[in-house]
Amino acid sequence: MRVAIVGTDTGVGKTFITAALTGALQNRNCDVRAVKPVQTGFPPDDDAAVIASVCNAKSAICLRYLEAPLAPAVAAEREEIDLSYETLCQETAAALDETAISIVEGIGGLRVPLADNREVVDLVADLECTAVVVARSGLGTLNHTALTLEALSQRGVPVLAVVLNEYAGATTAERTNPDVLRSMTDAPILTMPTVDRADLVATASEQLAPIIEQLE
Repeated sequence: MRVAIVGTDTGVGKTFITAALTGALQNRNCDVRAVKPVQTGFPPDDDAAVIASVCNAKSAICLRYLEAPLAPAVAAEREEIDLSYETLCQETAAALDETAISIVEGIGGLRVPLADNREVVDLVADLECTAVVVARSGLGTLNHTALTLEALSQRGVPVLAVVLNEYAGATTAERTNPDVLRSMTDAPILTMPTVDRADLVATASEQLAPIIEQLE
């Protein structure tokens, strides 16, 4: 099974949700690995290394590293690197086929330019993934989440769940957003609190159980 962890924006917590799900599935003895097609802003950013630090060294791989902290297509152009969408798609598909469950971590939001006038949403659709949408918990997330779900629907990508990350329920927006989103989509709306890496997998096993049960 192929699952894409996609975000409503950059910095919403895709890497930690990817690590959480990968680790939780490993704890259930599932054959699972996370794949990052492209990492920009390297160094210091290395999402595969973060996932491996939560799980183990064989839990994640990254296929391409680009130095500039920009959209992959922009970073590749600035660094004069030939980033082929077709090659990237083929290499990602090959990596996904190596395990029974494969988790693809997206890059930024769905409409981020990837390569050859293709975007992250194109890769998710072409790889025939099911999506988990990671969104912010607070003010502004309703619009971003709705637009992300619409983009996935237009490409025929099914959604397993929406995860409101770093949820604390400290503001009125946070407390009301889950129910409002439930009125906007049939996808399950889950919440994930802010936790230390050491507690990430255990917390995910409880908070993200509806996703894990569908994947194992």
